[in-house]
Amino acid sequence: MNLENYIRDIQDFPKPGIVFKDITPLLLSPEGRNQCLQQLVAAGAKHPIDKVVGVESRGFFFGTLVADRLQAGFVPVRKPRKLPFQTLSESYALEYGTDSLEIHADAIQPGDRVLIHDDVLATGGTAAAVCRLVERLGGEVVLCSFLMELTFLNGRQQLDNRPIHAVMTY
Repeated sequence: MNLENYIRDIQDFPKPGIVFKDITPLLLSPEGRNQCLQQLVAAGAKHPIDKVVGVESRGFFFGTLVADRLQAGFVPVRKPRKLPFQTLSESYALEYGTDSLEIHADAIQPGDRVLIHDDVLATGGTAAAVCRLVERLGGEVVLCSFLMELTFLNGRQQLDNRPIHAVMTY
């Protein structure tokens, strides 16, 4: 099964010049979802994992499932003012602007081995910001996991040689 057949390109979203990789066709396919999940879990199972950090919002879809299969806790990282408890915040650059993310201050304990999951590795700004949040709390990032990597945007360079797994590459 070619999982790329389940990814739809949306031209000029969220702004002109951007080609958005839409994963909703993948989410609609039980077979595609299952194959993708198996690959993500297999990559994570190569490392001892205490927590899976999912990045809002598309990182939540598979992040919670990966955490369940790896018997790890799940930690949501969200846009500002979406988490109800004390948070840490980190700003980052997107391929189309800037933003920031927050994590609960008690979500990661010193020494926790963390898998970070998001839907796409593009410029690497989002993933690098999440790595910094995890490390500020004393966690160790053991794997950065993605459904897709857009290699032409060189996002790996932002992740400082951290282990990376992407199910699909473009």
